[in-house]
Amino acid sequence: MFETLSDRLSNVFSKITGRGLLTESNVDEALREVRRALLEADVALEVVKDFLEKVREKAIGEEVIKSVSPGQTVIKIVNDELTKLLGSENVELNLKVNPPAVIMMVGLQGSGKTTTSAKIAHFIRNKYKNKVMMASLDVNRPAAQEQLEILGAENSIVTLPIIKNQKTTEITKRAFQEAKLGGFDVLILDTAGRLHVDEDLMNELDSINQIANSQEIILVADALTGQDAVNVAKSFSQKLPLTGVILTRLDGDSRGGAALSMRHITGKPIKFAGTGEKIENLEEFYPDRISNRILGMGDIVSLVEKAKETIDTENANKIAKKISKGLFDLDDMAQQLKQMSKMGGISGILGMLPGISKVKKQMAESNMNDKIIHRQIAIISSMTPKERRNPKILNASRKRRIASGSGTEVSEINKLIKLYRQTSDMMKKFGKKGMLDQNFDMPELNNNEINKLNDSNISEKMLSQLQSNSPGGKLPGLPGLPNSQNKLSNLLNLTGRKK
Repeated sequence: MFETLSDRLSNVFSKITGRGLLTESNVDEALREVRRALLEADVALEVVKDFLEKVREKAIGEEVIKSVSPGQTVIKIVNDELTKLLGSENVELNLKVNPPAVIMMVGLQGSGKTTTSAKIAHFIRNKYKNKVMMASLDVNRPAAQEQLEILGAENSIVTLPIIKNQKTTEITKRAFQEAKLGGFDVLILDTAGRLHVDEDLMNELDSINQIANSQEIILVADALTGQDAVNVAKSFSQKLPLTGVILTRLDGDSRGGAALSMRHITGKPIKFAGTGEKIENLEEFYPDRISNRILGMGDIVSLVEKAKETIDTENANKIAKKISKGLFDLDDMAQQLKQMSKMGGISGILGMLPGISKVKKQMAESNMNDKIIHRQIAIISSMTPKERRNPKILNASRKRRIASGSGTEVSEINKLIKLYRQTSDMMKKFGKKGMLDQNFDMPELNNNEINKLNDSNISEKMLSQLQSNSPGGKLPGLPGLPNSQNKLSNLLNLTGRKK
């Protein structure tokens, strides 16, 4: 997410952080490079101008120029202004109304409305424990209603039964009535999209809104389209009382133009970000956290929250008890690998850790990606229960059978076994030192703790300290994660990639 922009800004600020003194000329030079970086990221020109004016006004003040760490002070100013540009704070869904609360999903064809509707339903059900119904109002696109029905069935979300040849307004009335009579807290309406904004589309959406009296009208826009997404949002906001925006495919957006321009130009908050194809790949949009990611400061709070959401506490307790007894087998390692995958894979986890942009670059250059995790899980799954419990029995013939069953090479199996041994040694050290709590649970975070975690002073140095205090120099629960940038080559060798 925003890798290109983040790298450009990191290079800019690395030039000023090492200076003991900053002159007005130094600041202007840095801001010129920031300007180029933002424009190349497809940020709207008016947004760039306004942003830089505010940064410069604060950055050339006497308080900054004469501060002990002027470079860091400038970065903090940029961080604060980026946060304001993105919307300052998270804006939650308005669901505190007499049920059902109606959420209208609008947008152009191909933006991901139907998939996002299911993601929103899943999110609301899990976070608020609300009873949710979905209804497709798309009578134009072939199999659009069936698509939503399938997504609902796959994820145990109720969908309005399909009646052929009904008009959009008729479906809306029926959906609202059934949601009300069925005791549903939230009704999500997946509206039809068009290839462009037109009067017919807007008139249809206006009619739907008048019937449903929607609490939320959310525009779904593709982040990869950059300024086109912003222009679409602007057009929709002029015709409809939008309450917010969801940017899809934000995980694949290396530039960030749409995200950085959206709030400033439309005045509408970004409420969610789509970060993958799976039902759970929808994140609440927190401007301060996104700003931290852009500036390479990480997002520890989101990482902790994601871990809390995805970790199987019961299974984690079982593994912790085994490790405390000096036991760790390939079944346990497979569980760790699956946990990494649920949390966004290697790239997703590293993207939330501060100060490791160099590691990410090395991984990219080595073509190292999350397919490695899936291959390793496939190898372990091809083993017998006996082999997973006792890898020492894996002789040449067994390895050939496993390689054939998993579609891999024997060399990959050998590297997995080596990685397992290193991870096993690390885990046993944790167990012996009593560093694993057998009553595993994710902590609740209060506001003060959140502020500490999200502090912009979290840096590569802090990460190094964290890792150096861990047995083997690795972070628990992340098998094979290098303890420093210099040790990345070891991980690449183990995973079958050449540096």
